[in-house]
Amino acid sequence: MIIKKISLAVTALFSITMFAQETATTSLDIRPEVKLSYLDSVKSSFKKDEVATKVDSLWMKECLSLDIYNDFSNDIQTVNTDQDVNAELPTELLKQRLQAMNEKSPFNIEYNQGLENIIKSFLKNRKKSISRLMALSEYYFPIFEETFAKQNIPLEIKYLAIVESALNPKAVSRMGATGLWQFMYGTGKQYALKIDSYVDERSDPLKSTAAASDYFSKMYTIFGDWELVLASYNSGPGNVTKAIRRSGGQTKYWDIRNNLPKETQGYVPAFYATMYLFEYHKEHGINPERAVVKNFETDTVNVKSEMSFKQIADLLDMPQSQIQLLNPSYKLNVVPFYQGENHFIRLPKDKIATFVSNEDKIYAYVRHEAENKTMSSRLALKVTPKAKAHLNKAIDTDVQLYKIQKGDNLGAIAEKYDVSISELKKWNNLRSNSVALGRTLKIKSNVDPLKISKEAKTIPAIDKKSDEAIAAVDDKEKAAAQAQEYVVVAGDNLGSIAKKFGTTIADLKELNNLTSNNIGLGKTLVISKEIPAIEETATVNTAIASNASIDSFKKKTASAKSMGEDYYVKKGDSLYSISKKYPGVTISDIKKWNGIKNEDLKPGMKLKING
Repeated sequence: MIIKKISLAVTALFSITMFAQETATTSLDIRPEVKLSYLDSVKSSFKKDEVATKVDSLWMKECLSLDIYNDFSNDIQTVNTDQDVNAELPTELLKQRLQAMNEKSPFNIEYNQGLENIIKSFLKNRKKSISRLMALSEYYFPIFEETFAKQNIPLEIKYLAIVESALNPKAVSRMGATGLWQFMYGTGKQYALKIDSYVDERSDPLKSTAAASDYFSKMYTIFGDWELVLASYNSGPGNVTKAIRRSGGQTKYWDIRNNLPKETQGYVPAFYATMYLFEYHKEHGINPERAVVKNFETDTVNVKSEMSFKQIADLLDMPQSQIQLLNPSYKLNVVPFYQGENHFIRLPKDKIATFVSNEDKIYAYVRHEAENKTMSSRLALKVTPKAKAHLNKAIDTDVQLYKIQKGDNLGAIAEKYDVSISELKKWNNLRSNSVALGRTLKIKSNVDPLKISKEAKTIPAIDKKSDEAIAAVDDKEKAAAQAQEYVVVAGDNLGSIAKKFGTTIADLKELNNLTSNNIGLGKTLVISKEIPAIEETATVNTAIASNASIDSFKKKTASAKSMGEDYYVKKGDSLYSISKKYPGVTISDIKKWNGIKNEDLKPGMKLKING
């Protein structure tokens, strides 16, 4: 009886097990087939090279940040070499270390109290920055050393790039100097660095370093002293020769230092202080951060078709920020293609291997994307009138508005909305890749605007806009398409004005027919031929939500010119600031109505608005 029960139990257990297996088999058989996207299907066919990447995506943000550059720039401009700094570094020990540095350097490194003070200041305030810069130096210093060795330039000058840009190839000074070696536009052109809408070779580590090397070599043939070469790099050879004359013919940096511009007086000491901290970082407990990437771990490949950084990142499974770090000379995050010219992209060697091994498939994918966009445009022209009306209605609901923020460019905006630069230019009647700060762009995209607005401070999409509402936005932009003017005040220079309005020094000079960077106090400058439309205090959504809002906007714009009004000048007023108080009124209008020939205003003066 017991044996019979055991047999039944075993039989039942075996049956349950078999049923479970059948059920599992059945469930596996009915799983839906997952279709791969074209991008995934291309990537799945790639030949793989199992080489581990050495770049950490979190570090990319650190490397692309301008915080260190801004800190170093402020230090050099404001450092007081005469002010004692309390830091643990005995003077006698510092003298010994400086002497050891001097013995193996062509520079005349001598102890003085000012140098001691700036070294102690860096030790007190910049230890963490030096640690991060040492990680970056593992990538950039080999580039500098190889280039300098070819022209017998002292290898120690590599430390100058830290003083100039904090090893950030995207650094831009308040005067418009750009890149690792901070070349001005004119100097960059003088040394054959390409600067156009897509490329700025002042930010190219290899080409800008070669140009800097040429400059150092020429200046040494003039001055015969490396410290004076550094001083001339900062303030120009003319200021150095003036300082030599004012010092009675002295030709040593420390003898003429007090006759140099203030910033240059702290420039060479900052260079020596940086060199000291790199040479004696262990003694001061400065531990280098982990190297982001080393130069020998990267390589270049010639790109034979226009490609965006996004396409490269998608195909090679790498962050765009990594591509930006290694290729800082491409301004719009696009590798362009010009007939008869080569453009290269630098990538980690394992990604280069994948790119080269699958080049045909990569270019096929790029062509596929381009053809799809072209096909979409053609289909829009071939639909029936009824379908076209329906399509237009759908497109209207997809129109989004984006207000240009500081630091924006068309490449970045196109990438955020998954559209092309050419489409942005077409939708907004743009003839070039430059856009004015504050301008509102129309974008036809299916990307969720709320998602983008969180990361880029965009204006949310406007739902169910009528044709009249869209036309009103067009009219609003056209009404604002007049010359934007600015009156120069004390402390202004072309660099600060360009930065304030999101333009460039070169554009300002061209618009105002300036032959130099000098501008007179009170001069009226044309900032741009197009200015952003006047914004209401409410959002754009509210401003164009109804025809009543549009009418009120138009009336407000016209009111200042249709009604006479007196304005009494207050302290600090300028013609520019007053014109901004009255929509549609320009500086030229106020001058004409009041018979004003110059920019001089006095507090209490009465001005007629539309006299």
